[in-house]
Amino acid sequence: MGAASSAELSPALERTLGDAIMEQGRRDPTYISDPDVNQYLTSLGRKLVANAPGGTSQQITVFGVRDPQINAFALPGGYIGVHSGLLVAAGSESELAGVVAHEIGHVLQRHIARGMTQQSQSNHVLIASLAAALLAALSGSGDLAMGVAAFGQAAAVDQQLGFSRQAEQEADRVGLAMMSKAGFDPQGMVRMFQRLGNASRLNEGRGGSVYTSTHPLSIQRLSDIENRLAEAPRVRHQDSDTFWYVRAKLRVMQAEGGLAQGSAIDALRMETQGQSGVQQAAAWYGLAYAAWRKRDIEGADQALRKAQAGGREAPELASLAVEIALARGNIQEALSMVNAAWRKWPSSQGLALKRAEVMQKAGGDKDMVDFLNTLIRKWPDMATLYKLRAQAQERLNMQVEARRSMAQYYEMTGALPTAVEQLRQARDMSKDFYVKSELDVQIRNLKQRLEDDRALLERFKS
Repeated sequence: MGAASSAELSPALERTLGDAIMEQGRRDPTYISDPDVNQYLTSLGRKLVANAPGGTSQQITVFGVRDPQINAFALPGGYIGVHSGLLVAAGSESELAGVVAHEIGHVLQRHIARGMTQQSQSNHVLIASLAAALLAALSGSGDLAMGVAAFGQAAAVDQQLGFSRQAEQEADRVGLAMMSKAGFDPQGMVRMFQRLGNASRLNEGRGGSVYTSTHPLSIQRLSDIENRLAEAPRVRHQDSDTFWYVRAKLRVMQAEGGLAQGSAIDALRMETQGQSGVQQAAAWYGLAYAAWRKRDIEGADQALRKAQAGGREAPELASLAVEIALARGNIQEALSMVNAAWRKWPSSQGLALKRAEVMQKAGGDKDMVDFLNTLIRKWPDMATLYKLRAQAQERLNMQVEARRSMAQYYEMTGALPTAVEQLRQARDMSKDFYVKSELDVQIRNLKQRLEDDRALLERFKS
């Protein structure tokens, strides 16, 4: 089914649309930039897609949105947004994986591309409006966030496209296959969809469940999933510790002020009493994180110690301990702690960024740049690293290098006109002929990319 849609909406244009939406979406106040959250979600998505039936080269990026509503959505180009409310509602990692796998199924089968270009007047208006807004943003003459592609509208694309029953079942089947091959319990998809269905019935008359309104959970669809799993062997999946720590953090993060914050803290306190092991530790971590956000450093320290009881360790716990040391003004202690934690968990992007931050506070901008260079070689697609390096280079009076680093940051986040401007500034500052020549090539290549993107979008503008 999926290949037919490529005739009108090519993978290149779909990626261009997704990149441009995300460039503005990262400015949305609901976008979660927390490295622990986004590393976990993207790792989960990539683990699933690596086990897609028949294999795929599709790039998947999963990101968090701070919103207590139970929802997830796919954008063009392989971007998948997960509301914090969905993760908090999940009773296991397999339940979360079930929804993410379903969204990846839509991406792999190109349901979004087909839906945006199918023969209906409303959908042609949708893609034309989207293309016009993106063109305005590429030219620097418009604010896309005020147009049609901010998350508030982009997340509703699912509903506007109105995926068919056949498409929903196809996404379920692809998702189930990915889950099974990746080692998750496929029954998690059933349990999560049942949970979503129950939430929808409970909320009837109050807008219903957001996810069930965009992905209708028909009895036929649930029966199809259950029938496919009826004779499948039972799978016992061990949830990762990270799932529970990220879930606790998001419970706090999505609760802004007053009653919502109180409800989140009450829920975490109940989990400290009703759970054991890592789930209990994660609840204490959530309480520590909530206290730290309120600048209650002593309360945060006490709750964190309970999370660490029995010698329990995790990069999330170590990172919060470093934050507490910094809040007390103990920079050298924080540096020692983060160095030890980084040696223990060298794959944690959250700890990597924390170490860079502490190095800067300790006055080591030169060491910080060297460390960031190492991280960039390790995670070349992690845009934040280039921005941090640019800031450190600026403090070291490395002005040309700082602007080149910022250009890389803007290029990676889709802000191509701003990237070109940074490179032009670097060229004007440089007195080195060879550096100027390199910058000329980079500017020319980026301007060509801009023209190519404009040409792609112009096809769908009218």
